[in-house]
Amino acid sequence: MSKPIARSWTPAVLISLVAAGLILSLSMGLRQSLGLFMEPMVRTTGITVATFGFAMAVQNLAWGIGQPFMGAVCDRFGGRLVVAAAAVLYCAGLYMTASGGTVGLYLGGGLLIGLAVAATSHGVLVGIISRLAAPAIRATAISILAAFGSLGTFVVAPVTQAMIDRWTWQIALGGLALLAASMAAIALLFRHGEAQTAGTAGAARPDARRAITEALANRSFVITTLAFFACGFQLIFIATHLPNYIAICGLPPSVGASALALIGLCNAVGTLVAGYLCQRWGNGPVLALIYMLRTLSIAAFFVFPVSVETTLLFAAAMGFLWLSVVPPVSGLINGLFGPANFGALFGVMFLSHQLGAFLGAWLGGLSYQFSGSYSAGWLSLIVVGTAAALLQFTVRGESFRPMNI
Repeated sequence: MSKPIARSWTPAVLISLVAAGLILSLSMGLRQSLGLFMEPMVRTTGITVATFGFAMAVQNLAWGIGQPFMGAVCDRFGGRLVVAAAAVLYCAGLYMTASGGTVGLYLGGGLLIGLAVAATSHGVLVGIISRLAAPAIRATAISILAAFGSLGTFVVAPVTQAMIDRWTWQIALGGLALLAASMAAIALLFRHGEAQTAGTAGAARPDARRAITEALANRSFVITTLAFFACGFQLIFIATHLPNYIAICGLPPSVGASALALIGLCNAVGTLVAGYLCQRWGNGPVLALIYMLRTLSIAAFFVFPVSVETTLLFAAAMGFLWLSVVPPVSGLINGLFGPANFGALFGVMFLSHQLGAFLGAWLGGLSYQFSGSYSAGWLSLIVVGTAAALLQFTVRGESFRPMNI
């Protein structure tokens, strides 16, 4: 018989939370620093901005398609195997990207890294913590994980830029590959058998197919999934194209790295605040508010002249709102369906997010390639974000009830 779910902040919960936070920090820090390689790769290899943007679009699509499967595997077998395999994929993807060719960029930086991130991001790691933590501390634990996980960009982005400046972008990718490999060792800290805890204490056992079928019939789940498209569309456009955009505006590369680092730092605070507000106002209204505030920040940055000050202010605002969606989205899924199938259900919702990310990265590159400007891209972020906020506001006041599996 499986052991009961942890009732408090036991050593198993705390150790697994630290391990998940480190893995999430590394995975997100590595991925969100890839935009720093656009300028040197375009300058030295002959690839275009559109080619780089499409590779990042492929990465996000692979992440989205792979997320439900990685989540379901983790739900059933635990996180160690999934994260170890992801570390290998991450290293291989970074190595292929360093080859400098278009094929290596598409297969390595796109496909392999996308699948690796699917296995080392929120869908898998929040699921692990959700099953370990008792309901009384689950929301707090998830907020801490998301906040902790955002700090990786604060460290990795400036270190990556420093390696590019001091050595070469190929050597910098090699350094990132070493960081990616460390995730396999960190995964050993996960509590043994954490995936089996879902079947106890009255919780349902993992049944991804049935869970997904019932979720797709739930109005709150469907609306939140549709609105989640805008989240990916906005964030990945910014992560991929912001360094190049501010370089075009005459700012040095160090400002782009500083902006990404500031996003990571402010993200930690914003995620904790979002978790607190969800407990007071509910998940749906907080999620809608995040979309609205993000869109207003994007509109202000687009309207005002680009400078070091406006760029860093924009980065701070976006950082505060970057991963703040994780507590409300996770709370909605856990509240509706419980933690047993969290990985699979988050994966389905996240597929919508990554379809938006695919278009954000790709269309951003195309808009610049054909017009010589990112204006069309910024305007599209405003339109899509406004639509998402209005859509998410329609689920306010819904009564969430756990489904019967």
